[in-house]
Amino acid sequence: MKVKYDEKLYEAQQRFFESGATKAYAFRRKQLRILKEAVKSNEKEILHALYIDLHKSTAEAYGTEIGFLYQEIAYILRHLNDWMKPQRVPTPLMAQPASSYIYREPLGLTLLIAPWNYPFQLLMAPLAGAIAGGNCAVLKPSEEAPHTAAVIEKLIHDHFPKEYISVIQGDGSVLVPDMLQRFRFDHVFFTGSAAVGKKIMAVAADKLTPVTLEQGGKSPCIVDETAHLDLAARRIALGKFIDAGQTCVAPDYLLVHRSVRDVLLQKLKHTIQEFFGADPSSSESYGRIIHRKRFDRICQLLQKGTIITGGETVSETLYIAPTILTDVSVEDPIMQEEIFGPVLPVLTFDRIEEVAEIIDRNARPLALYLFTQNKQTERFILNKIRFGGGCINDTLMHLSNPNLPFGGLGGSGTGAYHGRYSFQTFTHAKGILKSNSRIDVSFRYPPYSRFAERLLRFLLK
Repeated sequence: MKVKYDEKLYEAQQRFFESGATKAYAFRRKQLRILKEAVKSNEKEILHALYIDLHKSTAEAYGTEIGFLYQEIAYILRHLNDWMKPQRVPTPLMAQPASSYIYREPLGLTLLIAPWNYPFQLLMAPLAGAIAGGNCAVLKPSEEAPHTAAVIEKLIHDHFPKEYISVIQGDGSVLVPDMLQRFRFDHVFFTGSAAVGKKIMAVAADKLTPVTLEQGGKSPCIVDETAHLDLAARRIALGKFIDAGQTCVAPDYLLVHRSVRDVLLQKLKHTIQEFFGADPSSSESYGRIIHRKRFDRICQLLQKGTIITGGETVSETLYIAPTILTDVSVEDPIMQEEIFGPVLPVLTFDRIEEVAEIIDRNARPLALYLFTQNKQTERFILNKIRFGGGCINDTLMHLSNPNLPFGGLGGSGTGAYHGRYSFQTFTHAKGILKSNSRIDVSFRYPPYSRFAERLLRFLLK
C-alpha cells in the first residue's frame, strides 16, 4: 500500500502525538515488542530482499541487519523504564532550598531517512530509538534497495497505524526536500553521504528543524610493527570486504609500518582466499555493488596503483573482487574520497607521527582502527587524532556494543545513537527546579543591601 504524505496524514500524525498516546512507558514498551515480533514474522522476506538488493548471505544479513536490531531492542527494553524516570541533579546554594530534575521529553514527529547499504538495520534501529523516546515517525527507505524498501513498507503497514508510523516511497532527492519545505518535523535523522547530508541540513535549517547526520568518510586502519599480524589480517579483511566494502565504517585505507608491510599483505591475500575461495564471484558469502553508477566509479579508482590481489570486475553482475592496491599516493583520486567498495589501498609509514599527518589531510573520519601492542602508540593515536569512534585490535565491532555511542563529527556527521544515546537523541532534556515555597530568603530581592551583595559574591564565586 503506497502512502502519499500530504497535509491530511501530517495533521493526523500531529494529532496522534498531541493526544499523549505515545508518551506512556507501557505504550512504548508494547510498540518495541510489536516491532521485534513483526521483524521475526518477516525474517524470511527480509533476508530474501537483502539478497536480491545486495547479494547478502543469510548469515551476514542476519548478523548485521536483523540480529543487530534484536539486540538493540532488547537493550532498550531492559533500560527504558530507568531512562524515562526524572533524574535528580545537584542544586547550587544560590537556588536553595530547592531540588532539581532532568525530564526526558518526546520530541514529536520525526523523519528517519535510510541509506541503501544496510537498508533494513539503518532504518529500523533509529526507529527503535524514536519509539523509545515516545515519538511518531515517518520512515523513508532507500529507493536504491527497492526490495528491502517494499518489505519495510508492508511490515510497518501491517503492524502500526499510519498516524503513528508511516512509510513513504520515492526518489529521496525529490521527496525529502519537498517534505522538509512543506512540513515542520521535530527531528530529522539521516544516514547517508556527506553531500546529501549537507543538502538536508540546509533545507531543514529554514524551519529550524534539528538534524542528526550519520555520514561516512575515509576511515583509516593503522598497523604498527608490534601488531599481531594474523589477527590483523583476518579482522581487516572482514571489516573491509563485508557487504562488498559498502560499509560507512569499513577500513577505507591501510597505513602499515614499513617493516611489516610485505608480511601483512601476504597474510591479507591468504585471508581473502580463506574467506571467499579462489573465485570470490562464486562465493555465497560475498556481496555485489548496489548499482551500475557506483560500480563504474569504483572501477575508475582501480586505474592508478598496483593490484596485488583481486581487481577482477564483471559489469553484468556488478561484481568487483576483493582488491588490494599498492603504490598509491596520498594525491591519487582513491585517497581523495571515500571508496565505499571492496578496494583497499595501502600506504606505509616509518614513524607514527606520519600517520597523523596523512589522516589529517581528510575530514575527521567516522571510524579509526589501530592494531598495536604498544600502549604509547595507542595513547598517541587516541589523543592526537579526532574521529567518531573505533577499535583497538579489531574493526567494526564498536557498533555491536549498545553501551557505546555511535556517530561522527565534522564531515563524518553530527549527533550519536545506539542504546541510551538513541533515547537521548530522540528526547529533549527538560530541566526543572522545584523550589521550597515555605522558605523565602530576602537577599534575592531588591533593594539590595551591602550584606546581600557580600552574600551573593560568596555564593556565586
